[in-house]
Amino acid sequence: MIDLKFLRENPDLVRQSQRMRGEDPALVDALLAADESRRAAVLAGDNLRAEQKALGKKVGQASPEERPALLAGAKELAQQVKDAEAAQHEADAALETAQRAISNIVQDGAPAGGEDDFITLETVGELPTFDFEPKDHLELGESLGLLDMERGAKVSGARFYFLTGYGALMQLGLLQLAAQKATANGFTMMIPPVLVRPEVMQGTGFLGQHSEEVYHLEQDDLYLVGTSEVPLAGYHSGEILDLSTGPKRYAGWSSCFRREAGSYGKDTRGIIRVHQFDKVEMFTYCKPEDADAEHKRLLGWEREMLAAIEVPYRVIDVAGGDLGSSAARKYDCEAWVPTQERYRELSSTSNCTTFQARRLGVRYRDENGKPQIAATLNGTLATTRWMVAILENHQQADGSVKVPAALQPFVGTDVLRAP
Repeated sequence: MIDLKFLRENPDLVRQSQRMRGEDPALVDALLAADESRRAAVLAGDNLRAEQKALGKKVGQASPEERPALLAGAKELAQQVKDAEAAQHEADAALETAQRAISNIVQDGAPAGGEDDFITLETVGELPTFDFEPKDHLELGESLGLLDMERGAKVSGARFYFLTGYGALMQLGLLQLAAQKATANGFTMMIPPVLVRPEVMQGTGFLGQHSEEVYHLEQDDLYLVGTSEVPLAGYHSGEILDLSTGPKRYAGWSSCFRREAGSYGKDTRGIIRVHQFDKVEMFTYCKPEDADAEHKRLLGWEREMLAAIEVPYRVIDVAGGDLGSSAARKYDCEAWVPTQERYRELSSTSNCTTFQARRLGVRYRDENGKPQIAATLNGTLATTRWMVAILENHQQADGSVKVPAALQPFVGTDVLRAP
């Protein structure tokens, strides 16, 4: 959630952020009103408690003749205090609801607009040219024995799949390569839980606009994560971290689950948009003043992974209306998909500033020893979807696919051929 002090001092900036996201700027006024009501309720309660304390002293010092009237007044005042405390609890709840309704403040410099209003920062690599009709990743995956969508649907329903043979080895290789790169760059590898409590899912911002994408196990009141960002964000919830020597970096390897609600008819072929996939996700806790530099570092590590799989890609600065509620700035790396003749997202990195940490109570001590809210960032190092770009960009005329050199030790061959 956003900082109330910042909101009070910069309401127009927050309204502008809401407009950049395509969200309601009137929510800012609702939050300001809730904040004022809560502060008024706290003041009223404090005044009544002070009055009650003073009256208590008078009762103790009163003569027998004065005591009955004072006790009657004390009883009435006690009820007023009780009512004031109830009013403060209601004001606290209303404030939290209003505060959670506002997304993170879009960072200065991010483009305005929606999904198509991104800015291309860089294009890397030459687009492949083929002297044959290229196959899409599903046709290649099935012909090479890497992918079985039909039996995935038979076992689990639409948008599920089996990775088979070299397909399974390629995914494991991608994730292992990502894990090695993360570890080499100072990340602590984690295999986190994929079921989390509501307060953790809520704290990371995934139960707002995108709650319909999340699988909920009602009987247990637990949520299946769509990214290991969620359990990693909750890992230090309620703690004060030591960031005196620099950021804390974790890399989570997990299966991820997304309902993909409302996306029927879009990308239903193959493994571009599925309900379950695996991913290695970077996650950083740092001081707010270090967050921008850390964001650039995360993007650099994503670019190293994309270079390793030898596919052309571009880096885009995502527009405010296409940011998740927690992100203040986001860069996507999109790889070229030849059969679609377009770039498709493979990784993204988001600077969430203090938005998630404020919700989750993650703090650090400043140079004066005073607790301050930390910043959080995340970035993707590899997912199942990366196989789409690898298969399509490295295919050959005979239907085989060259394996990028960095993955060959994991896959066990340099070329994938039909069995």
